[in-house]
Amino acid sequence: MGNVNLALRVLPGRFAVCRVAGGLATTWPASLAAASALWSITKTDDEVSLVCDWAAAPTEARVEGPFAALRVEGTLDFALVGILSRLCGALAEAGVSVFALSTFDTDYLLVREAQRSSAIEALRGTGCSVAIPARQ
Repeated sequence: MGNVNLALRVLPGRFAVCRVAGGLATTWPASLAAASALWSITKTDDEVSLVCDWAAAPTEARVEGPFAALRVEGTLDFALVGILSRLCGALAEAGVSVFALSTFDTDYLLVREAQRSSAIEALRGTGCSVAIPARQ
């Protein structure tokens, strides 16, 4: 993965990472999800975590944020090795905390909104390009 230049894009919006009661995962309103550029529910034996638009965070949940979200552009081959390690390593060296989220196609990095500029600078320092939408 060393010499591959990655392209990332900052997603529009502000995001929350929430720890929610188990029942909420089955009653999440579709209308709230449709309004967000990114949302995810992850359930384990121990917890249910929700990533959603900051304004849609459930009031009864433990909520962290707001976060900015960066998407690794394109579809990543499952054979690729070290993508998250490289990105998270650069952020760690810059003192930027990260919440990583992976989908079938790609990876997402959520960084505290206050650290967004530091995160972008650190990622660009590794040779990654980071696109920022004009309206942000």
